[in-house]
Amino acid sequence: MTLAMREALLAFRRSPMLSALSVTTIAFSLFAFGLFGLVAVNISRALTQLEDRVEIRAFLADGTGAEPTAAALGDIAAFPEVAAATLVTPADALARARRELGEFSDVFDANILPASIDIRLKPGFRDPATVTDVARRITTYDFIEDVRFGEEWVRKLNQIRTVATVAGGILGLTFAIVAIIIIGSTIRMAVLARAREIAIMRVVGATDGFIRRPFLIEGALKGALGGFAALVLTWATNALIGRYVFDAAFFDLRVSLTGILAGAFIGLAGSALSVGRHLRHV
Repeated sequence: MTLAMREALLAFRRSPMLSALSVTTIAFSLFAFGLFGLVAVNISRALTQLEDRVEIRAFLADGTGAEPTAAALGDIAAFPEVAAATLVTPADALARARRELGEFSDVFDANILPASIDIRLKPGFRDPATVTDVARRITTYDFIEDVRFGEEWVRKLNQIRTVATVAGGILGLTFAIVAIIIIGSTIRMAVLARAREIAIMRVVGATDGFIRRPFLIEGALKGALGGFAALVLTWATNALIGRYVFDAAFFDLRVSLTGILAGAFIGLAGSALSVGRHLRHV
């Protein structure tokens, strides 16, 4: 392994321009994906903040007693999807309406708004199907007059998340394939440039595994360097956006390290595909 690592590092010295071009090309390919990932992270953060506002409001019929209301509160709070269930009295509803709609505060009179139970759902239980199911169960109480949760808004929010996830997966796969092709091409040129050396190694008994190992390490190193460079470029772009446009979130440490490892894996895959194909013709 030490010899293979030394040979892989020597490949950078033998053709520094080609190696630099390979790393730069990989870096910009992954940088484009990193920018989209940055957009996806911030969209996800925005959607999470919006999802925190997803709630169900069940309006109580006039004259509903304290005992059935308390029993319903306990039952609803025990639902596995429910994070909290809170009783909102007519006075509380009036104060909230005047606070949120200050310009119309004179319109609201005492007891004009009904009492309600506000239900907040746990993370992971805010998709349209779950919200609709919880709302349906709440309507089974006789004293619940109406249940509202912004069904259309919840559905559109879920659609945006789905589209963003699918688009991110397709774009990520596309850039990964491009990077693999780029690394495979550079490794192919390295194999062809060392054709005579490889032929001599075979004459003296070197196995294909021994010959292949330095190229695999070289591809992984180029991919890792390209991934690191792409991460630096993405961080610099994020810093500029945060300084001049708006405060944008960046990848956490785990995602950042995963990006570098993904670059190394892509480099390894590109090298493996290229070496396995072209060693048979050398």
